[in-house]
Amino acid sequence: MKLSEGVEWTLHACSLLALLPRGATLPTARLAEFFDLPPAYMAKHLQTLSRAGLLETTVGPRGGYRLARAPGRISVRDVVVAVEGEGPCFRCREIRQNGPCGLPAARARKPCGIARVMWDAEAVWLAELGKVSLADLAADAGRNVPREQQEATRAWLAEAARSGPSRAD
Repeated sequence: MKLSEGVEWTLHACSLLALLPRGATLPTARLAEFFDLPPAYMAKHLQTLSRAGLLETTVGPRGGYRLARAPGRISVRDVVVAVEGEGPCFRCREIRQNGPCGLPAARARKPCGIARVMWDAEAVWLAELGKVSLADLAADAGRNVPREQQEATRAWLAEAARSGPSRAD
């Protein structure tokens, strides 16, 4: 399985947004700057997360993005599905019906073992992603990111964040 780079970038962006003080936002350009990405690329992914209800946006001089819910209420699965879409990773093409020994469609009503095992594995994978929240990722960073990088990130956020009206959680 191969996920798009957008999954990694959006998870990192959401993890950064999880560190914002209540009511603060980060503009697209500043998020793009933090990750050294083109602003248009970051904007595309932020808009996707906003349409999925994971981010909210404010406009005007204090505008930018922030999480739409508390970090503990947004899972890694939520972000992955927002970026990659709801459809299954594995799509059965019913190739067992092809070739000289192909099974007639009328006899291929049940999914084959390959399709079942792939769909079962995907369900387990998504369930596991659903167990990890953005708050969990932030806590992990607090334990595993070097202290100097944490301090630099906090200082950068204090300078880059814009204060705005508080959201209701």
